[in-house]
Amino acid sequence: MLAVLLVLALAAMFAFMTLGAQGSWSFILPFRATKLAALLLVAYTVAVSTVLFQTVTNNRILTPAVMGFDSLFVLGQTLLFAVLGSQATLSIDPRLRFLADTVLLVVFAGLLYRWLFSGGERSLHLLVLVGIIFGVLFRSLANFVQRILDPNEFAVLSDTLFASFNSIDKTLLAISALIVALVTLAGARLFHTFDVLALGRATAINLGVAHRRVVTLVLILVSILVAVSTALVGPVLFFGLLVSALAHYLVGSHRHRHLLPAAVLLAVVLLVGGQVVLERVFAFNTALAIVIEFLGGVVFILMILKQSRAR
Repeated sequence: MLAVLLVLALAAMFAFMTLGAQGSWSFILPFRATKLAALLLVAYTVAVSTVLFQTVTNNRILTPAVMGFDSLFVLGQTLLFAVLGSQATLSIDPRLRFLADTVLLVVFAGLLYRWLFSGGERSLHLLVLVGIIFGVLFRSLANFVQRILDPNEFAVLSDTLFASFNSIDKTLLAISALIVALVTLAGARLFHTFDVLALGRATAINLGVAHRRVVTLVLILVSILVAVSTALVGPVLFFGLLVSALAHYLVGSHRHRHLLPAAVLLAVVLLVGGQVVLERVFAFNTALAIVIEFLGGVVFILMILKQSRAR
């Protein structure tokens, strides 16, 4: 199955780079390569962050987005515009602003979610409820601040928050790739604990895993990956849930050496292949994020119903 997914991912990338190419290849290839690199980076960050988040929470329905990470990022951006103004905010070096956003998200995420997953056992209903409450709180605060902004300031903020796969900052892409590489290296040092964490808190502790420390580190890594993905293309609520659920179904294994590559390859197939279909079939008449979020929302509802029937 991993080999099949790899072939599909390579085919999607080849189609993205070559289909409909007219004019100078010296211009087309670098231009599409930048977009392809962004798609691959987002696919990797969303897939890995979702799988690891579900591992530490020991639940396949929860995702970083459902728990309010994206809303927290939007709130941080909104407060920045409200305090400094659009001109002062946009005059800040994009690299410095991106790093500041990432640090803000990591600090708040660590403070807000550490007690949820490092303490005693929590029920699914409590986790979902707390996540939804925090998500609604951050979103409501962001909407409130946006309403009192000057209309011109709000227009600039909206344009900043509504990123897409078609407008990629090369400088930000390079910084994001470096951050993701560092996060991957840090996560590789914890890789041997992932399968044990998936067995539950009590079992992991009995098998010698420093559960509180490892979960805290994984949550920090997840927060950084979510920040990178959100900064590049904007919030994607259910995409991670979609690729994670499909990976579990297709691979049929709970081992992360199978699950993580499958989730990443599926994300590449859906993002890159979906972008090819969007550009060559629908001629940009719809948004890829809308289609993916719709499919992910359907999967989320089906998984909730499946959990209810299992009870």
